[in-house]
Amino acid sequence: MEPRPNPETISRLIVLGGQVQGVGFRPFVWRLAHSLGLKGAVHNSSGQVKIAVAGPMDAVARFERALFEDHPPLAKPRLIEARDWRAFDFADFRILDSRADEAADVHLPPDLFCCDDCVRELQTPGERRFRYPFTNCTQCGPRYTIIKALPYDRPGTSMAAFAMCPACRAEYENPGDRRFHAQPLACPDCGPQLTFRHDGATSSGEAALRSAVGLLRAGGIVAAKGVGGYHLLCDAADDAAVWRLRARKHRPHKPLAVMFPQTGVDGLDAVHTAVTLSEAEAAAVRDPARPIVLARRRQDCGLSAGIAPGLDALGVFLPYSPLHHLLLGEFGAPLVATSGNVSGEPVITGNDEAERRLGGVADAFLHHDRTIVRPADDSVVRAIAGAPRPVRIGRGMAPREIDTAGEFAVPTLAVGGHMKSAVALGWGKRIVVSPHIGELDSPRSLAVFEQVIEDLSALYRVDVQRIVCDAHPGYASTRWAVARGLPATKVLHHRAHASAVAGEHPDIARWLVFTWDGVGYGEGGELWGGEAFAGSPGAWKRVASFRPFHLLGEAGREPWRSACALMWESGRDFMSSVAGAELAHAAWHKRLNTARTSAVGRLFDAAAALVLGVETASFEGQGPMMLEAVAEDVTDGAALPLSRDGGVLRADWQPLPAMLTDGSMPASRRAGLFHDILARTLVAQAEALAGSFDAVGLSGGVFQNRRLAERVVALFSARGIRAFLPEGMPANDGGIAFGQLIEAMHAG
Repeated sequence: MEPRPNPETISRLIVLGGQVQGVGFRPFVWRLAHSLGLKGAVHNSSGQVKIAVAGPMDAVARFERALFEDHPPLAKPRLIEARDWRAFDFADFRILDSRADEAADVHLPPDLFCCDDCVRELQTPGERRFRYPFTNCTQCGPRYTIIKALPYDRPGTSMAAFAMCPACRAEYENPGDRRFHAQPLACPDCGPQLTFRHDGATSSGEAALRSAVGLLRAGGIVAAKGVGGYHLLCDAADDAAVWRLRARKHRPHKPLAVMFPQTGVDGLDAVHTAVTLSEAEAAAVRDPARPIVLARRRQDCGLSAGIAPGLDALGVFLPYSPLHHLLLGEFGAPLVATSGNVSGEPVITGNDEAERRLGGVADAFLHHDRTIVRPADDSVVRAIAGAPRPVRIGRGMAPREIDTAGEFAVPTLAVGGHMKSAVALGWGKRIVVSPHIGELDSPRSLAVFEQVIEDLSALYRVDVQRIVCDAHPGYASTRWAVARGLPATKVLHHRAHASAVAGEHPDIARWLVFTWDGVGYGEGGELWGGEAFAGSPGAWKRVASFRPFHLLGEAGREPWRSACALMWESGRDFMSSVAGAELAHAAWHKRLNTARTSAVGRLFDAAAALVLGVETASFEGQGPMMLEAVAEDVTDGAALPLSRDGGVLRADWQPLPAMLTDGSMPASRRAGLFHDILARTLVAQAEALAGSFDAVGLSGGVFQNRRLAERVVALFSARGIRAFLPEGMPANDGGIAFGQLIEAMHAG
């Protein structure tokens, strides 16, 4: 089209990156342009949004500001380019078809919660999608779990199997409709449907939903297919149902999450009856990611004590899919909603697989026929030091995309650790971290691990040329990385932890990072876990640790081993009541099957065994979590003795056994004193190393302990020292892949 000069108008080309696809951004641009009387066009192009706009200078200026000030709430636009362009004359403003023929800047949207507009339709008689379990619009619905290929258009999703009816097609093609190009768009006439299977009988649609609710009211357990996989549901107030679920799933103690109806002005009225929420916790519960939020349980919450035995916190969350809203609306009370999986594995996604592998747990199955392309378990957060911190990133929070200050020499894959597995891609100045996968102990976990790597590489169009892995030779992820035939770089576990927290704050040059966890592979094969590193990613120097002790065998699920080792090493007469302890005692003295460890996580295990008698654990961290739950506020502890061991400042745990076994003190005080002593010891180590750092970092699973972390932060604050906890990544091993990439990027 020949340009037609117009001195009163300007023409601009605007290119936006970031999260601008799958969030209703193009319809927003269309409506904005029409409201300002502008002409031009907008289209998707390989992960970017390109806009050509023309009109009066002041209107174009308002348009450019509004792109960043008034965009859809789930969008995160980033300006790539904005410049004057050749004059042009469109008759109107239009949305053009997506293009995928240019260099990719792909952004894969996470799964989104059901927005208020869709919930309103869901609950309003007479609406076309009244009580339809799969309603959605451009602001909500599944994304990551249905996408097969990018750009994000319907043919590249599992919704391609459902042909739109004329009414849905009209909405899909109308730029003024909030369902314009909503790729999962469907209705009762053309979209996915529910089926309920129980005792050989099958029902569908509304009957399926009512049958499922009826069974839940009768104390049954229902496996319900959601957005990223199956949940196992039961009445959260029915003690018998909760303990039956635990027995069938072989999950005797690990906490179960509870889903609450969305009630009241802020949606939290039902949640408030069960837990006390801080401002940060309330915001986290209502976040669009709809994570599970760990909050303090009320004494009179009315729910089964079997949901979180021995703990003072509950994992609570609001419904995030239309099906959840319908189930809770019909049931009228909270439901236990725990992952439908075999312990430690990724959540199950397929209908047939669910019946085959969960048949011994669930009484019935509430299926649907929309394919889940890849699993995404629920995200979990805990508010610590006034901010929500991820414990697990999953559905709604991942893939997690991070812009980096530095740049990768070659596209790099990080495969994380072995527990709480997640993987990450790094290329250019970008990192993408996958959702939580699980423990890499089973064939299915490894299969999903490989699928996620393959899918992310393909979707983001990254040709991996290097792999980064943990230094532990026994990790499944390490063995996988070494076997690929690509250059593989091994990173010590705790250096990855240090780089993870440092990577979130690239403006800080000199760090002192404390990395406290269970155990991780250290130099010379020692089991580290109480380390501090000075420096920066790629140039860490180990400057502090704990006095090591000899740990007997695999102690992660057997706290008695840590307790015995600590007592024996301190010269105290002690014997566990666990069968085989005497043989273990003899083996320990001969140094058979023992390893030196400096792990603070094992000190927590020992304390739980000595103070509370928790000698065995049915899930990782059970003893320390119970110890935190009973601990009272104590602020009169004293730091452990410090001494130099070569270039490492070591804290000596020697005073702990006497205090932990002092029967003249209540267990609650001993537990509280233990936390305070460790917090003061950490600060004492930092003060002894003063002058060598600008800020302190706290990374590793131990710092998910709110009592410890907040005490440390408070002590540093009183001394005018900045202390940082992880913000966007889990402090535990779920953040290891991110840390591996940061370490590799800086190490070269």
